[in-house]
Amino acid sequence: MNESKIQSHWWSKTLAGIFAGFFLSIGVVGIFAWLGPDGLTQHISEEQRLWKTQFNMWIITPIWLIVLSFVYLFRTGKQAWTWLGGFACLTIAIVAGLRGML
Repeated sequence: MNESKIQSHWWSKTLAGIFAGFFLSIGVVGIFAWLGPDGLTQHISEEQRLWKTQFNMWIITPIWLIVLSFVYLFRTGKQAWTWLGGFACLTIAIVAGLRGML
């Protein structure tokens, strides 16, 4: 009986997908919210605002799960943290810049 243990880098990949992937999905949705249809600076009705808010809130989870499912394609956990963390920081910085500009 040959039992294989979970590789140590799988834990770091999983944690990168959970934490960095979460912030990456928040950043992507934030960019979409600012630059998407009607943006956040347009005057829209309360009903449109409700739909837009709900859509942005609910789309975070599918994006996060897609990132989490593809995180195992990285060779190492360090690569996963570097790429996902870098893109998460970039998207959050873009959202902060959009908030300042618009």
